[in-house]
Amino acid sequence: MSPYPPPFRTAALAATLGVTVALAPTAHPVALAPTAHPGVAAAAATGEHPAGPLAAARITTAHELPGDRVYPEGITADPRTGALYVGSFADGTVYRAMPGRRVAEVFLPAGADGRHTANGLAADRAGRLWVTDSTSGVQVYDLASREPLARLTVPEGAPTFVNDVTVGADGTAYLTDSLRAVIYRVTPAQLRRARGRSATLTPYADLRDVLDTPTGGTLNGIVADPAGRHLFVVDMAGGDLFRLDPVTGAVRRVALRGGDMANADGLELHDGTLWVVHNVDNAVSRWRLARDGSSARLERRVTDDALHLPTTLARRHGRLYVVRSQFDKGGPMGEGTPSTPFTIAVVRGI
Repeated sequence: MSPYPPPFRTAALAATLGVTVALAPTAHPVALAPTAHPGVAAAAATGEHPAGPLAAARITTAHELPGDRVYPEGITADPRTGALYVGSFADGTVYRAMPGRRVAEVFLPAGADGRHTANGLAADRAGRLWVTDSTSGVQVYDLASREPLARLTVPEGAPTFVNDVTVGADGTAYLTDSLRAVIYRVTPAQLRRARGRSATLTPYADLRDVLDTPTGGTLNGIVADPAGRHLFVVDMAGGDLFRLDPVTGAVRRVALRGGDMANADGLELHDGTLWVVHNVDNAVSRWRLARDGSSARLERRVTDDALHLPTTLARRHGRLYVVRSQFDKGGPMGEGTPSTPFTIAVVRGI
C-alpha cells in the first residue's frame, strides 16, 4: 500500500518520470521569512515520527452516511446551525448531518453540477457551502436553496489536485493544490463576479520553493485564524506547518515542538489550539500555537485504529467530529471490503 492517497502517488510518479509541473507566475509571489527548521528531516527519511504525549480518548460514532461506497473525505460545520456537511471522495455526494440525528441525509447528489469528487468543504457565515472537486476546482452553493452560485476552476495545463478549503474572517476563501503546491485565493469581489457562471481560480501563493522534501512536498489541510491574521497550511509529506500572512503573502515555517505533522491531513483551529488528523497513522494530535503563530507545541496525540484512516475533522459545540474515510478498505488506497455504514466519529479527551 502506498503511504499516500492516489494524488500523492501521482506526484511521486511524476517525479520518478522526470515530469516537470509547469505553473504560470502567481499573482502574489511568496516571501519566506527566516525561521529554524523543526528538525524532522531525519525522521521523515526513515519513516519514524515522534509519537508525542499520549492521552486516553473516547471514540464513538456520531453519524452514519448512507451508501456502501461513500469513502468520505471532507467535513465542515455550519457556524449558524451546527449542521455538519460531509463530502464523498468516491462520487461527489455531499451529506448533511443534523444535530441529534444519527443518519445523515443526501444534501447534494452524486455528480451534481459536474462534480466528480467532494474533498474539502467549508460552510461560511454568509450561508454558503464551498466544495472542492479535486479534478477541477471549487463549487459554491447557497445553503438555504442548495442552488449553485459559482464554479471556479484551476488554470489549464499542469496536473492538479484541489484538496482543502478554508474561509477567512473577511469572506475570502483559500484552497490548496496538492500537485501544484500552490494556494488559490477567491476574494468576495471575485466571487461576486463569478456568480452564475464559471471563472478561473487565481494562484495566490506558490510554496514550491519552501517545501524542501525530495518529492517537492504535498500541501493538504488549510485553516484560517478566526481573527484574520494568519493562515496555516500543512505539508503532509515533509511534516511541516506553514504560516501565511493573508495580507502580504509572506510565508514562514512554523517551529514545531515535541513532534511533527507527518501524514497530516485536515486541520481545525480554535482559540489558539490546533487539532490535526494524521491519516495513515490513525491519529489525532493537539497543538498549542504561539500568539504570533510562529511556533506550535504538541500537547496530546491519540492513536487508535477505530479512527479508520481519518482525513479531516470539524469542531461543533466543543466536540471534535472526525471523518473515517476507510480509504484503505477497497477505496483509493487499497483492497478489501469497507465496514458499512461509513461513519463520522466524535473524539473526546483530546
